[in-house]
Amino acid sequence: MEFVPAPAVLRVLCADCGTPIVPNSANLCVACLRNSVDITEGIPKQASVSYCRNCERFLSPPTSWTIALPESQELLAICLKKLKGLNKVRLTEAHFIWTEPHSKRLRVSLTIQKEVLTATILEQVFEIEYLVQYGQCPDCTKLAAKNTWKALVQVRQKVPHKRTFLFLEQLILKHGAQKDTISVKEVRDGLDFFYSQRSHAQKMVEFLAGVVPVRSKASEQLLSTDTHTNTANFKYTYSVEIIPVCKDDLVCIPPKLARQQSNISPLAICVRVGNSLHLLDPSTLQICEVTAPVYWRTPFEALASVTDLVEFTVLDVEPSGQTRGKWVLADAQVALSGAFRSHAAGEDGMDFESAMAEQIFHTRTHLGGILQPGDSALGYFLTNANFNSDDYAALPAHRIPDIVLVKKAYPNRRKKNKPRAWRLRSIAKEAGEEGETSGARGVVGRMGGRDQKKVEEDYEIFLRELEEDEEMRGAVNLYRAKNDLPGAGAGVSGGKTRKKVQHAMDVDESAMQEDAAPAAEPGAAPAEEEEEEPDFPDVKLNELLEDFDEMTLEES
Repeated sequence: MEFVPAPAVLRVLCADCGTPIVPNSANLCVACLRNSVDITEGIPKQASVSYCRNCERFLSPPTSWTIALPESQELLAICLKKLKGLNKVRLTEAHFIWTEPHSKRLRVSLTIQKEVLTATILEQVFEIEYLVQYGQCPDCTKLAAKNTWKALVQVRQKVPHKRTFLFLEQLILKHGAQKDTISVKEVRDGLDFFYSQRSHAQKMVEFLAGVVPVRSKASEQLLSTDTHTNTANFKYTYSVEIIPVCKDDLVCIPPKLARQQSNISPLAICVRVGNSLHLLDPSTLQICEVTAPVYWRTPFEALASVTDLVEFTVLDVEPSGQTRGKWVLADAQVALSGAFRSHAAGEDGMDFESAMAEQIFHTRTHLGGILQPGDSALGYFLTNANFNSDDYAALPAHRIPDIVLVKKAYPNRRKKNKPRAWRLRSIAKEAGEEGETSGARGVVGRMGGRDQKKVEEDYEIFLRELEEDEEMRGAVNLYRAKNDLPGAGAGVSGGKTRKKVQHAMDVDESAMQEDAAPAAEPGAAPAEEEEEEPDFPDVKLNELLEDFDEMTLEES
């Protein structure tokens, strides 16, 4: 085989520096070519991007505002749109260079190619620095100007408490339905949500119809019109009314509706509220579902609510064997809490109230799976009740039980008043700062003139319902509470006041603390060391979320 030598590579000297190079049309080496020709000419090395701190969006030229995370592809696309002259070169690579988050600077490295001479392509890497300029987007400008809303959603529920709106607020936060809201305002029987676009309000109405039983009505008001262009400006209002029946309420279903719902007993308990009402007959475990259209055709109100519950002591429980889901039918013997106490020598123990307090009541309950003799339970005392309802008055006397048990109570744990290891987030941060999310109590209870004590009681009852109902906890987001909160009490509202046990008397806590030590010396130690209920529904650690939005760098 004959050896064939490779063709000789001809080289010439660079016209500027004299370095041997492969011949090209410019007869210049790469270094000299870069010194003589700058392919980045016409591309600015410094630029600026607009950033709205209220809604955390960047201005994407020309007019749109986009949410972009740091060093994301969306933010890189916004930065490249701000550069002029990129259409004259070929962009091969672009990436961020790390900068301090508080420096208000963005550094981007670009790699471009351009043909400088005939059949000569030059590649160059250079850096561009962006200055982040704070400003306001048009939506936030309207929010700061006030009264610039275009659509309003009025949510109302005619009940004497605010627990429904406390739960509704958590549902809105979990599903992110508050992101388009301009502001939230509390009114007498509910909340008002303001929006800049009609479509956002319609989306909110659809969300409410999916989580709570409601009926809605739309109206519009003409603000201005232009006859030349045949255009008009309207303000839209959506009125949403929530059914005035809440969880654990006692209801009396109208006879006609009860016959339609599988002939269920008219006296029932509301065990769940979703986009419909779930009513349970505690004596037979029969459940019916009342949808919003069915309810509004035959409306009825609750006979009693959670604030009317009375504490009872369970003396005996005998399950009957019938079950339905988590409910177990059982026959129970109960007495009023604190019954069978010894009377003083001078007291007359034969009056009506003491005789009623020491009476044993027989009832049928759906809580046979969780009640044990000696437990405490909350229920409605129908023997002493007087309801303003024609349907209830028409019921036969033998169909009305003396007591309707609703749920199990945990008085020993409540007395210890331990701080909760979890907290909730809220739509409003402080009074007058609507539209933000924080760890405060929220928009409920911020209207002037309302009884602040009643608001705190509603909030504490709502927190207890979250603790005791695992299904209800699954519908909201719980966050880990900070351990270094000063004066944290048993609630999430900041711990300014200690929450009292339900139906407890108003007492002077300072006087109790002064008298606690001498009173405990003679022999009251057993009363102080009451054991907690072993089945108290503690919130597990795996149910809590980390509040990353409020994480900051701590000083060393």
